[in-house]
Amino acid sequence: MNTTPETTPGFLQKLKLGRQYAKTFPLEKCLMPIFPEHRVITVSRFAIRYMPAVAVFTLTWQIALGGQLGPAVATGLFACSLPLQGLWWLGKRSVTPLPSALLTWFYEIREKFNQAGIAITPVKGTPTYQALAELLKRAFKQLDSSFIDDI
Repeated sequence: MNTTPETTPGFLQKLKLGRQYAKTFPLEKCLMPIFPEHRVITVSRFAIRYMPAVAVFTLTWQIALGGQLGPAVATGLFACSLPLQGLWWLGKRSVTPLPSALLTWFYEIREKFNQAGIAITPVKGTPTYQALAELLKRAFKQLDSSFIDDI
């Protein structure tokens, strides 16, 4: 399991962590009321796909209609920054230590793995949201779906 890094990651490192966290976090409907990640990941994926085109369209449209260049560039930069904001939030969230309520839930899921006889790596340090995402992804693949009802 991943642990909290010793140093605070920089902006680009947070973007990489956010991309990894978005790939790891299970997008199950039963987790939607508990975690905001499902909505942030969905919006970030949408923004990564469509916002560069929106930025170019907005820029060319405002220039073609004789608009000022300053607001056109600002609008384009804002549209391009939306995917970065989502990935940055996900990266920051991935290295955040789990609160006490989720920490007990984390260890209860690990106990379910032990009861099922499935080997799992020991936790090093304080578990983070990335460690929880990896555990949940593995639980949805290897445990029956009733594990979410019991917790």
